[in-house]
Amino acid sequence: MSCLAALPAGVPKAQACRALDVPRHWCYPDRRQRQRATKPSGRGRGLSESEQRRIFDALHSYRFLDAAPREVYATLLSEGSLLGSVSTMYRLLRGRKQTRERRNQRPAQQHVKPQLEATGPDQVYTWDITKLPTITRSFYLCLYVILDLFSRYTVGWMVSRKENAGLACHLFREVLSRRAI
Repeated sequence: MSCLAALPAGVPKAQACRALDVPRHWCYPDRRQRQRATKPSGRGRGLSESEQRRIFDALHSYRFLDAAPREVYATLLSEGSLLGSVSTMYRLLRGRKQTRERRNQRPAQQHVKPQLEATGPDQVYTWDITKLPTITRSFYLCLYVILDLFSRYTVGWMVSRKENAGLACHLFREVLSRRAI
C-alpha cells in the first residue's frame, strides 16, 4: 500500500496495481468511511423521558389495552393528539420487550394425539384421496386408496374425475364386502 501511495505522477494506478498483483480498488480511499464520517450522529433528536412516558401511558391505558400501536396512533390522531409516529411507538415497545400480542390469548392446549395400533391384518384401515395431474392443464383425477395399517397392503383403490363422499362410501362398502368384514 505504501508503494501505491508513493506513485510518481505519470504512472497510472491501474498499471501499478497490475504489477503489484493487487485489486485496483485498493488504490482509492474507502468512500463508505468518508460518508459515515459526514453523516450526523442523530443524537439530540430523541424523545425526552416525559414524551416517552406519555406514549407508554397511552399505550398501557385501559382504553387501548387490546389495540395495536397503529390503532392507538390513528385514534389519537383523529382526536387531535400526536404523541409520536407508529414506528416510534413500536421502537419504544421493542426496547422494553413489549411487542408481543397485546390481546388476551388462550393458553396452548395439550391435545392427545390419536394412536392407532393394529396387531394383525384387517383390524385398522387408513385411507386418503390424492390428486393426480393429467396431460390436460388444470385437470386432475382423484385417486382413492384404502390401506391396511398392519401390513400396509392396498386393500382397495379407485380413480375418479371428482372428489365425492358418495364415491368414498361406495369404495368402502365394496372393500368391506370383498373382505367379508
